[in-house]
Amino acid sequence: MSAESSPALQYVEAVRHTLDRMVETQLEHIEQAALICTGVILKGGLVHLFGSGHSRMAVEEMYPRYGSFPGFHPLVELSLSNHHQVVGNNGQRQAMFIENAEGFGSVILSNFRFDPALDVMMVISAGGANSVPVEVALEAKRLALPVIAITAVEHSRLSSARHSSGRRLFEVADVVIDTCTPPGDAGVHVPNLDTPVGPLTTIACATIINMIKCEVAAQLTAAGKPPSVLTSSVLVGRERSDALFEASYDEFRARSRRL
Repeated sequence: MSAESSPALQYVEAVRHTLDRMVETQLEHIEQAALICTGVILKGGLVHLFGSGHSRMAVEEMYPRYGSFPGFHPLVELSLSNHHQVVGNNGQRQAMFIENAEGFGSVILSNFRFDPALDVMMVISAGGANSVPVEVALEAKRLALPVIAITAVEHSRLSSARHSSGRRLFEVADVVIDTCTPPGDAGVHVPNLDTPVGPLTTIACATIINMIKCEVAAQLTAAGKPPSVLTSSVLVGRERSDALFEASYDEFRARSRRL
């Protein structure tokens, strides 16, 4: 097999195709989401992010990590996201079962005090049909929070809703950003293998998250409120880097204290 048609390069091409479709079709939704997030952060509020399963990675991509800033509150439930065990205690079978345990999403959110004047909920779910992420979105709506969804719309349309409401994530959210990934997620078809490999939603979701993050940073700066960005000492020196980290953590503590 030539290098030009190798499965490795086919995956890269699938990523490029996905990102091209995203740029062509989703910029307006990404900008709309960024404006909502900026408004919340300027008011001293929080953008709450929830993702179960592998969507947890996109939640942690938003904050805290290099190139990110406070104003975003990651909601990560380990029972839904602890994938490295696979089998045995805390295994995948349990996590996949719990992800469709109706009522669990409401229980998760009951641990926090949300303010509809200050908060917004962003729910990330590649499939968009499992009960818990849908329920988190529904509960956030009941609490009068705007809901932003990042989900694979084409895949979700082909999926049966598992929540008793009969709704999928894209049918609940106020703003929907489509990952533009194919049904089934995987993007490479290997000869003599009847199932595709190479999932695309991780890269798609991380890209969307960072597009929103960059837009929000620009809008905050334009509003005279430049964010405290977690920055490596390689770029700004140890003293400045340490100061930025401390300022970021202190701001996050101040914003999240009311929860």
